[in-house]
Amino acid sequence: QVQLVESGGGLVQAGGSRRLSCAASGRTFSYYAMGWFRQAPGKEREFVAAITWSGGSTYYADSVKGRFTISRDNAKTTVYLQMNSLKPEDTAVYYCAADRDRARMMMTEKQADYWGQGTQVTVSS
Repeated sequence: QVQLVESGGGLVQAGGSRRLSCAASGRTFSYYAMGWFRQAPGKEREFVAAITWSGGSTYYADSVKGRFTISRDNAKTTVYLQMNSLKPEDTAVYYCAADRDRARMMMTEKQADYWGQGTQVTVSS
């Protein structure tokens, strides 16, 4: 089992940047593929970005491609989401998730085995 704790959320102006972190504890971090999802008010949770266990492959939702970057540091057992050129529509609670199929690109909620508690990102116009 792995425990996930997100941090780095907050209020940011449109066009600004923010970096989210997700610290993992418990079972060996490199056993898991990791991903970020988000949920805006009144909407379903949606996929944002995914990364395989080694960091060798990444994948992004079209809505964030070119603006967001997912990365991981297995030595620090942390996954990051660098968010640039933020837009008001990026406002959401951001969740990190872990997938025991570490070579898979986690793109759906059903593939996630563990979730963090979420961190709020609010982008003001």
